[in-house]
Amino acid sequence: MKLRNKKPALLLVDIQKAFLEEEYWGGNRNNKNAEEVCANILNEWRALNLPLFHIKHSSTNLNSKLYKTNKGFEFNELVTPLNDEPVITKHVNSAFIGTNLKEQLDDLNIDTVVIIGLTTNHCVSTTTRMAGNFGYDTYLISDATATFDRVGINGEKYSSELIHLTTLANLKEEFATIWNAKELLEKL
Repeated sequence: MKLRNKKPALLLVDIQKAFLEEEYWGGNRNNKNAEEVCANILNEWRALNLPLFHIKHSSTNLNSKLYKTNKGFEFNELVTPLNDEPVITKHVNSAFIGTNLKEQLDDLNIDTVVIIGLTTNHCVSTTTRMAGNFGYDTYLISDATATFDRVGINGEKYSSELIHLTTLANLKEEFATIWNAKELLEKL
């Protein structure tokens, strides 16, 4: 059975200009082409006329690159929403908290979600965990997300790729099925 027959919804999480500023977030971003991968998935989704939701992070921190008056708040041009596509603005990591995303999904009788966006270990992970906890059949696309280097509790540096892969390993099977974009498009 093709995934499209399950009427999945695509959740595009925080694909915003701010994440092009690598040093602000920790540097050494992995999957530097994640936005292009997201755009390819979005184009296929649109061609199949499947439901989708653009999620935008609006930080409450005035100094954040994701604060509403900063240019980083805007969507990346590769995935700019069309006029009729829903945009959900959130203020925390999960796209489900403080928004009506769950209600919109439920109103459309959607029980399957595909998640792409930024960053793997923050809003993508949190949204994926909640989607799984809510009982949605959840798919996370590994090369349609990315992250940055992180500094550990003792000052040690962890590479973005290690953070990315560890996050995916933590989500695999318990919260989501992990596919890459090629697998998704073949099964869609």
